Order: sequence, then C-alpha cells, then structure tokens
Amino acid sequence: MKEYRIDDLAREARVSVRNVRVYQDRGLLPPPRKQGRTGWYNESHLARLHLIGRMLDRGYTFATISELLTAAHYGLQVKDVLETDDPGSRWKKRRRAARLTIAELKRMFGAQTTEANIARGTELGVLVPAGDDFAVNDPRLVEAAQVLVDAGIPLEDVLEQTAAVRQDLSDVAARFVAVVADRYLAAEGEPLELDESTVSDIARLVDQMRPLAHDAVQSLFDEAMEEQISKALERAARQLAETPSPAASTDTDRAS
Repeated sequence: MKEYRIDDLAREARVSVRNVRVYQDRGLLPPPRKQGRTGWYNESHLARLHLIGRMLDRGYTFATISELLTAAHYGLQVKDVLETDDPGSRWKKRRRAARLTIAELKRMFGAQTTEANIARGTELGVLVPAGDDFAVNDPRLVEAAQVLVDAGIPLEDVLEQTAAVRQDLSDVAARFVAVVADRYLAAEGEPLELDESTVSDIARLVDQMRPLAHDAVQSLFDEAMEEQISKALERAARQLAETPSPAASTDTDRAS
C-alpha cells in the first residue's frame, strides 16, 4: 500500500497540512504509522480525507462527522445515532471495554475463563496481552462471545467457530481482491511491469471496491442468515411434531 508523508498526503487530498493536523486532533483521522520522527500515512488516510471533505461540502459539522465515523467504526447504523439522546454512549462504553482485566473476563465468562481459552483467544487476536490486562481490538467479538456463552454455548466452541469464520472470510476477501489482482498483476512467476499511473489506478479501484465489497457481503450474509434461520426453525418444528407430548406418553403408559 502506498504511503505518504503529511505534505504529500495533504497535496494528494487537496487540503492544507494544517487541516490534516486539525482532523487528526479532532479524532476524525487516525494517527499515522511512526518510523523514527516521520509519520507515514496510507491510502486509507487518503480515503478518509476525501470522505471528510465530501461531508463538509454537504454541511456536516465536525461533531456530526465524528459521530458518524465513530458509529461506522463500531458497526452502528445512522438510526443508532438518531435513536438516543446520547449518541456517543454506546460506543464510549465499547471504548472503555477495549481493555479488559482477568477479573473482568471472569465476570463475563465465569469458569470458562481458563488458561487454554485465553491462550486461544490470544492466538486468534481477539485478546492482545497488554501487561497484566488484555487489549481488545474489536469489542464486538467479545460482546458476541458473551451472548453465546450466556446462552449455554461453550466458550471453546465459540472460539473454534471464530477461527473457522475468519478463514472463510479470508477466502471471501481473496476472491474480491483477485478481481483486481488478476486484471492488473502478472501470473505467478512472470515479470511484473507497472508504471506509476497504473499503480495509482489500482489503489483507487481498491479504495472504491472496499466499501462496495463490504456492503455486498453484508447483503449476501443477511440473505444467508435468513435462509439458515428458516431451516433451523423448520427443523425444530418437525422435531416437535415427531416428539410425543408428555400427556400422550402418560396415557400410553396407563393403557399398558
């Protein structure tokens, strides 16, 4: 992925260096990757600057942009922002939960907070050791795990399913990336000749494709979930129909 110093980033985004720093200070733009005293920004920073610019052109305030960007980061929808008097409360809670102690994990998962499960969570990147605590890069995963464990599903099974789903999604992402890679990149073992203009075209196409791919996968996943839920409910209905009622069983016993 192409990287930029702050001057180059500002020039590419057609904004001032001062504005880049203002957006970063206000939390609208993630901090750059630091290498020594130099900060390196990438294509995602450039895309974010373009998005901020479009939102400002439409009359959004910094506060509104911050709320919407933060909501998007934590998987919330616009209605989640509009349906509460304190739109920041839900993700502020999640931010606080982004660092968990062993005691907090035990409160969430009880006796299933074993060394083996913690090690597996660390291996999967769900938990990141940070001194005596654990950082959580995506609190939604922990929240989902807690819901499933509270419903009686063993944490070990949840972790294994997380690993399986991550692999499946990696395959899905590879399919989307291959659409671009197969068009622009040479086959394995063949020389690659790309000029700067083509590289820019690839970066721009990937930037455009990322949100579209996300929406496409989300839409297909919603359809698949509806189908699988219907199948599960139909299966439950068949099993209920085939299972004798307690009253029927009692009458049979009496008759015998």
